[in-house]
Amino acid sequence: MPELPEVETTVQGLKHHIEGCRIEKVTFHRPDIRYPLEPHWIGAIEGQTISAIRRRAKLIIITLDNAYLVWHLGMTGSLRISQPEELMRKHDHVELQLNNRRAIRFHDPRRFGYLNYFADTDSLNEHLSRYGVEPLSNAFNGAYLWRRSRNKKQPVKNFIMDQTVVVGVGNIYACEALFAAGIRPQRACGKISRAHYDNLIKHIKNILRQAIKQGGTTLKDFENADAEPGYFQQSLAVYGREGQPCAACATAIKKIKLGGRSSFYCPKCQR
Repeated sequence: MPELPEVETTVQGLKHHIEGCRIEKVTFHRPDIRYPLEPHWIGAIEGQTISAIRRRAKLIIITLDNAYLVWHLGMTGSLRISQPEELMRKHDHVELQLNNRRAIRFHDPRRFGYLNYFADTDSLNEHLSRYGVEPLSNAFNGAYLWRRSRNKKQPVKNFIMDQTVVVGVGNIYACEALFAAGIRPQRACGKISRAHYDNLIKHIKNILRQAIKQGGTTLKDFENADAEPGYFQQSLAVYGREGQPCAACATAIKKIKLGGRSSFYCPKCQR
């Protein structure tokens, strides 16, 4: 699933292609994605100018003249820039043709992603109000995590993946940050000290920044706005490495299930 670095990479890749452009034509090639695409959105979107694109959580928010488009990439989704005359791919479900002879195409083989249309700022803000703090913001610090975790028994990995606590830290980066911080993913979040949370925060921020710099992680489907893969998978220390030796101590990496997701850790380096 695209996580914060992949979504941020997509936003930065699209920005210089689409900001200031007018949407001339909207096509829903397959409207029955995760949430059905409403036919009346087409007329509402066509003719509007894209003034900005940004990320909030794992969402891509495109600001129009008087409305907003919000994309979630789901498990296998991507947004890319194409020439309108280029052949459509099998799983291209939405196309926005722009007045600069470019097109934004939404590709999603498993169809867990979605596009939503908000006609005003209030409805958008209501939708966004459910999300927690941004992990690269100053509000995300050791004191915040320590305070939010008190009296909770859930595994720390599940805790830092809770989008109402902090956004965008998905399975891959949670595993990697916990390894870097020396914390086992199954430890109860309420029993972790403030000092350990200070250290974990540092590693979450560092790993996310590194992943953004390397264009995200491509394990199977993700590609950026220019249809290129990310490269952070080459830097993964534990994720997807069950049975392989830990780079720090040579102990075999273990895999367990937490919250229905595969979790990878070193039983010696992580306590």
